Amino acid sequence: MRRLAIVILVATLAAPAARAFAQDAGSSPAVNAAPVDVFKVTGLIDSVLADGIDKAIDRAVNNKSQALVIQMNSKGAVVSRGRMERLAQRIANAEIPVAIWVGPSGARATGLAGQLLGAAAATGMAGKTKIGNFGETLQPEGVTLQLGDAAEALKSRTVGSQDARQLGLVRIQSKDPTIEIVKNMIAGLDGLEYNGKVLDTAIEIVQGGTTQQQLTGARFTDLGLTDRLFHTVASPPIAYLLFITALALLIFEFYTAGVGLAGVIGAGCLVLGCYGFGALPVRGWAVGLIVGSMIVSAVDVQVGIPRFWTGVGLLGNLVGALWLFRDGFSLSWVTLVVGMIGIALAFIVGMPSMVRTRFATPTIGREWMIGEMGEAVIAIDPEGVVEVRGAQWRARTNRATPVGRGDKVRVVAIDGITLDVEPETGGARDYRERRPKDDGTANDEAVADETASAPGTN
Repeated sequence: MRRLAIVILVATLAAPAARAFAQDAGSSPAVNAAPVDVFKVTGLIDSVLADGIDKAIDRAVNNKSQALVIQMNSKGAVVSRGRMERLAQRIANAEIPVAIWVGPSGARATGLAGQLLGAAAATGMAGKTKIGNFGETLQPEGVTLQLGDAAEALKSRTVGSQDARQLGLVRIQSKDPTIEIVKNMIAGLDGLEYNGKVLDTAIEIVQGGTTQQQLTGARFTDLGLTDRLFHTVASPPIAYLLFITALALLIFEFYTAGVGLAGVIGAGCLVLGCYGFGALPVRGWAVGLIVGSMIVSAVDVQVGIPRFWTGVGLLGNLVGALWLFRDGFSLSWVTLVVGMIGIALAFIVGMPSMVRTRFATPTIGREWMIGEMGEAVIAIDPEGVVEVRGAQWRARTNRATPVGRGDKVRVVAIDGITLDVEPETGGARDYRERRPKDDGTANDEAVADETASAPGTN
């Protein structure tokens, strides 16, 4: 125990000296310099994300960071041009340099979002990335975007990192043609002069005959949980899927004749979906067409048979989805397939099954229908469809007495939402049915008639 105590004491006393020696041997301005903040921009730039960029700049300034790197993967913006111009002005006039890195590999910076590269102090692109489709150039007050000839050349097309460098859109000190990771982007900022200050983000040191590069620290930031939720909702596929899911759940809840979990979830999805539509450029008539189509599809749920109105509803939903967004935004074919399959399953399989289960108790207040006359809309053999008092119902009859289309039928019983019917005349009788006897005379007369009609009887 005494030896162990001595070892621990020596190690404790030697640790500060060892750290001091290491600092003297390998300390560098880059290691001890202020960090660089990194803020991730993914998806369309909406009001939440635009405010997030403003806050990221303020946070980096307040934290005494050397610079802010915006990691961008965005295909455009859904805020107004005025808001984007103010954002570009904020980036260009920030107290610290704001750099934009289009990455990682496969990322995009197109539309108004791509034009922000012209306001950044430095820019870089990873391999297999694209920028362009800028459209009309932004005109931020007091700021000239550094787009050069690219403003016109990339108005309606995109280019990769190599072509972007030739157009002057990649502005960073780097030996490599592409910046594959954010670490290399931070290293490329070393030596950048901004507002009279020179950034110190990297230093090369030699250890054991090997040259190594040490970087200043990186501090990664992102949207908060609530902001991230609303930013995610404000994307075309998410907003569309939430909206149709909400309508389907609310219709489902209507047929269950109560308020349950489906109704609560549907209401939540409706709020989020409407928020997404409010943030995105949508066509009002297309939204109305989707709502009307869902209601039309619900007509056939009552009878439990997908028919004409189900088809009309599906077609209306498809047309509404195809024309839902404007300003160059649209739904991918994957989103369309998922949405249409979901609606079809809900109204062809799910809801009719639920309604049959929900009303699978005797009559549920429909006793008045027993004895009513109707007409077969679809031949009943043994199942089909009848129309009673202008409403169509699923129906079934005894196999021995099939009913042709257009024939008159009588309702004899109700099983959930299915009517048991028989032909107006000649309905089959159950052999197990016991017939009441009025008196003995009637029975004797029947026996006498049978005897008289028998062969060989005088």
